[in-house]
Amino acid sequence: MQRDSGRIFDEYLASAARAGDRAAWERLVARWHPRLLRHAWRMTGHPEQARDAVQEAWIDILRGLRRLDDAAAFPAWALRIVTRRCQRLVRAAVRERTGLAAYTDDPLLAQALDAPGERDAEVANVLAAMERLPPEQRAALSLFHLEHLGVAEIAVALDIPPGTVKTRLMHARRKIRAQLEGASDGQDR
Repeated sequence: MQRDSGRIFDEYLASAARAGDRAAWERLVARWHPRLLRHAWRMTGHPEQARDAVQEAWIDILRGLRRLDDAAAFPAWALRIVTRRCQRLVRAAVRERTGLAAYTDDPLLAQALDAPGERDAEVANVLAAMERLPPEQRAALSLFHLEHLGVAEIAVALDIPPGTVKTRLMHARRKIRAQLEGASDGQDR
């Protein structure tokens, strides 16, 4: 698997931050905070829970970075920490989720959740279809297609076996395909 320059840069930043470079840590946070926020939002479906999960996760990431043996594993490792925080918050939540309504009210969160190039009408349809997926399938699909992680990295990030990742991806793709075909046929499914 070829590594792109972004992954190499993230690996460098993680290594430098692990060694105590404050500027590298700040740059790593700047690069990864929006990604972690998008992931948390997809996991929880609730903007406030997403913010809380990511804020708590950064504390864990800062504390644990020195123990991270392989800087190349930073993306999956950080996403796994966020995943666990989200799972705790979702289990503890007693209020109902507000969904996309809160997303549109917060311009800062909206900016973080809008990845570059996701403004096409077709992509908007796919993203809308993703919103209707169960959180587990939505998380696996978004990590694969939007964050460009491999199955093994997603397995680490979500703390599930690779076979489960593949199954979730398969089911998510089928559901999205059915939704999009239903929309193009003018039928509701």
